[in-house]
Amino acid sequence: MMADFTTPASNAGSVQLSAFPLKPAIAVALAALADWLFYDQRVGISAVLFALALILGSLFANFARWGKKQALLAGALVLLGLLPAFEDFNAISLGFIILTLGVSIQLAGKPGFERLGQRAAALRDLYLIGPFRFFREAPGMFHLPAILAGIVAWSIPVALGGVFVFLFASANPMIEKWISLVTPESTPSYVNVGRTIFWVVALSLVWPFIHIRWRKRPSVAINPETTTQAPETRSGSISFFGPATVLRSLILFNLLFAVQTILDAVYLWGNTALPADITYADYAHRGAYPLILTALLAAGFVLATMTPGGPADRSRIIRPLVHLWVAQNVLLVASSILRLDLYVQTYLLTWWRVAAFVWMLLVMIGLLLIVARIALNRSDAWLIRMNLITLTATLYFCSLINLAPLIADYNVRHSAEAAGKGVRLDTNYLLSLGPQALPAIDRAIALGAGELTLVSRRGCLVEQQQRDMASWRAWSFRSWRLQRTLDAQQMNSTAC
Repeated sequence: MMADFTTPASNAGSVQLSAFPLKPAIAVALAALADWLFYDQRVGISAVLFALALILGSLFANFARWGKKQALLAGALVLLGLLPAFEDFNAISLGFIILTLGVSIQLAGKPGFERLGQRAAALRDLYLIGPFRFFREAPGMFHLPAILAGIVAWSIPVALGGVFVFLFASANPMIEKWISLVTPESTPSYVNVGRTIFWVVALSLVWPFIHIRWRKRPSVAINPETTTQAPETRSGSISFFGPATVLRSLILFNLLFAVQTILDAVYLWGNTALPADITYADYAHRGAYPLILTALLAAGFVLATMTPGGPADRSRIIRPLVHLWVAQNVLLVASSILRLDLYVQTYLLTWWRVAAFVWMLLVMIGLLLIVARIALNRSDAWLIRMNLITLTATLYFCSLINLAPLIADYNVRHSAEAAGKGVRLDTNYLLSLGPQALPAIDRAIALGAGELTLVSRRGCLVEQQQRDMASWRAWSFRSWRLQRTLDAQQMNSTAC
């Protein structure tokens, strides 16, 4: 009898119960290979390579149905049939490829044909009718609930991954350059009507080899209990932050962050020579703030998904991935601090840049506390308390530090007037730091930096300082120390 391509019940059930559409995926992979090998290319050894890939794809998709001895015999037949095409590709060797592929899957699949006519009819239907089955059967391979669950499981990783890629591109000129190479303008050269038709034809031709069906096999009655219970086993609640979503996210995010981590290790920490069109200043001075935002998003994701005692928190696979990702985020924050330090070395200090340093340190400590919460199995309330304690201690420590003279002194010492390189001193910003900047202003005047502006406006700051010291209500220990410094400077200048 000829083949009517009716799938055995056992095989059909395995296909329908598969959460992942394996056979369509293999067919698409083979079509992509055919595109790479054949589209707008001359055919030669590529035909042999594709025939080998096709028979291996058929073996993988129908592994449970292939006998071991028959598969070895089919493999030997394939090698023998492909030998003429290996020698030279022509019409005769192409005929041997077609014949060899059809006969080999008959041998390996054990369809039970007894007569030569049955085998010939099966080959005829394989090559003439089989390609048209793709349009009817392939959509049925996809189980809509499973596809929906897959979309949900990948939506969070893809969406957040896109955000991370955008932030990395804004922070790293190397990644920005790589992304710019993939431009929409190049799409029409790869996607057109002819290529689309080629893909459809390729899919239809490989499909009979991937989803093999022979008429000879009788259909077996399906157990009603299995039919009714299958949807129940596959149904389930779809969670945007379920273990599957978290696992996919962590794998994707670790790979994305690894690119940034490796680039920073090579170019930022290792001082390796950059490409000619990217300067070291561009690489080092960009991205401190986008990278901190990236770390904050990462911390938020970990807190949202790693609930204490939850499925993700109990997973032995997810926990190491979380630790690895947080470690990469800590390195990311360290790179951000180095970037900001290099930026400050060129463009000097400001209040906001000091605040950025402090903020980055707090983010790094917060990431380490997240790891501690997971490792020690503590609650979110514990994490909040520890962060509040850290924030309070940091603010208390900063309140005891007189930052204005530190900023002023750093800017004067690292200005172009003092160091011979960098940017010129911003006298207006120096004066805006208030009376606490007077010692640094005096050093800047001695260097000749904005002498007219500083000398003319220095008196206003001195008067403000004197008013603060004259009123006991405005007195502070910081102002008293400044006044002692100014009095000592005046005594030294008088003595000279």
